Amino acid sequence: MTRSLRILYIALFLAMLLCLGAWSLRSFMGFTTNSDATLLNGRWAKAVETHYDDEFPIKRLGTNLWAALDFKLFNEGRPGVVLGRDQWLFSDEEIKPVVNEELNLQGNYALIEGVRQTLKEQGVELVLAIVPSKVRLYPEHLGEAKPASIHAYLYQDFHARVAADKILAPNLLGPLQQAKQNGQQVFLRTDTHWTPEGAEIVANTLARAIIDKFVLRGEPQRFVTTPAEKVTHKGDLLLFLPLDPLFANLMPPHEPLQKRNTVAAEQTAGDDALFTNNEVPVALIGTSYSANPDWNFVGALKQALHSDVINYAEQGHGPIQPMLGYLKSDDFKNSPPQVLIWEFPERYLPVNNEIGDADPQWVAALKQAGVRQQNVTVNTESEMPDRAQN
Repeated sequence: MTRSLRILYIALFLAMLLCLGAWSLRSFMGFTTNSDATLLNGRWAKAVETHYDDEFPIKRLGTNLWAALDFKLFNEGRPGVVLGRDQWLFSDEEIKPVVNEELNLQGNYALIEGVRQTLKEQGVELVLAIVPSKVRLYPEHLGEAKPASIHAYLYQDFHARVAADKILAPNLLGPLQQAKQNGQQVFLRTDTHWTPEGAEIVANTLARAIIDKFVLRGEPQRFVTTPAEKVTHKGDLLLFLPLDPLFANLMPPHEPLQKRNTVAAEQTAGDDALFTNNEVPVALIGTSYSANPDWNFVGALKQALHSDVINYAEQGHGPIQPMLGYLKSDDFKNSPPQVLIWEFPERYLPVNNEIGDADPQWVAALKQAGVRQQNVTVNTESEMPDRAQN
C-alpha cells in the first residue's frame, strides 16, 4: 500500500469514527439523570456511560441484525420469550423447565402457609388470587413449543394445596376461559399480562367469593368505571425481540389498549343506599398484574367489592418480596386490613423467588412454621378415618 493510500485509509477510518461518534451524541439531546446522580459520587458518569453504550450505532446495528437472523431463520427471540402462532408471544417462564422445582415448590408452599399464620395472628383473612398462565388460556397460539411437565398441572395442584391449608382461593381459570369462549380477549397478545377485561373478570370473581364468606367492615361505597384514553400498547415481551429500529417492520404489531378509570361516585342527597367511610377493610399485594394501572385491576376490585382497596403491589419483584416487605411495614403493624388479597401468578410457584431486604432467618422461620402446620393438618386428616372406625 502506497503512502497516499495509507493516508486515505486512515482518513476514511477516522471520518467513520467521527460520524459514528456524532451520531451517538445525538442521543444525548434531552438526556437526564436522577437527582442523586452527581459528578462527585460517580453516578452521573456511570449513567452517561451506560446511555452511550446503549445508543452506540455499531452495537445497535449488530443487535438488530443478530435478532433479525434469529427471528427469520429460527423463529426465536432472546431468552425470555417464546414465539407462538398468529404473532402471539409468551414468557418462557411458563414453558421452560425449572431448576430445583420440587424444593422450590415445598419452600413456597410452606412460606404461603407461614404468611397465612402471621396474618391470622393480626386478625387478617388471606385470600389468594392465583393467576393462571397465559399459555394455559391460549395454548392454541403456542405453536411447536411444549411446556415442561412441571407446568402441566401446576395451577390445579396449587389450588389443591392451598385448599388443604384452608386458604380461600377462588378458581379464576374457569371464568377467564368462559369469557374467552364468549369472544373476550383476557390476555394481551404481546404482553405477559391480562387485559383490562381479564382483570375485571378476576376482580368480579374474587369479590363474589369474599362477599359470600366475609362481612366487610364499614359502610358500602359505590365506584364508577369509565373509559379513559385508548393507546397503542407495546407489550413487555417485545423487549426480547430487539429488532427496533432497523427491522421494526418484522416485529409483531403493537395492539390497542382501552384504559379505564375508576373513581368513587359522588354522593347525592336522598341516596340512602350509598355511604362513605374512612375505614378500608381490604388490601392488595401482588405483582405488576396489580401494580400497573393500565389494567385497572384495583379499580375493578373497588367497584366489585363496594369498598376502597389499599394497593401494596409492586412491579418487577414477584409476589413474595412485596408480601415480606408488607409484613414488616408500619401499615401492617398499626392498621392491618380485614381481608388481604394476595395476587400470585402460578408461574412463580416453582421458582426460587426473591426476598429482597428481608431477613433470611425470619423467612426461614416463616417456612418452618408453615411446615409444622402442614404436618399437623396431614396427621389430623390421617387420623380421621381411624376415629370414624372406632
